[in-house]
Amino acid sequence: MQDQSDEYWMKFALEEAQLALAENEVPIGAILVKNDKIVASAHNLTRKSNNLAHAEKIVIEKVLIKDERYLYDYTLYVTVEPCLMCSGIIIWSRVGRVVFGTYDPKAGAVGSVYNALLDKNFNHNPKICAGILADEAADLMKEFFREKR
Repeated sequence: MQDQSDEYWMKFALEEAQLALAENEVPIGAILVKNDKIVASAHNLTRKSNNLAHAEKIVIEKVLIKDERYLYDYTLYVTVEPCLMCSGIIIWSRVGRVVFGTYDPKAGAVGSVYNALLDKNFNHNPKICAGILADEAADLMKEFFREKR
């Protein structure tokens, strides 16, 4: 059983999303938690790095580079529903649990457009929890895109 609530951990992911917003990046933040400790944190860097540097991808790679092979004992907290690319990374790295904030009706692959994480054709299906601090995450996204229009 978890000592801290999902809301508690999601606040740290939201802090990462706020950093992304301050850097003119799409405000998505992610953290990986194991044994009630944040092991890694990241936010989107797609504009700065000019590549597919999504928060989920970065945070998972930070742990995998430390010779961790599979992430069964980790929970990924991410402010916005993962896309198909990030869902694939979650599956292949075998993240045990995924908690996200707001849905992404245009590109979400954990229930909105498709649910890759529950597709039984894959060899791993993490536990999923959606809608944690969804309004806060959605507000950051709205703020970012409002300024772009």
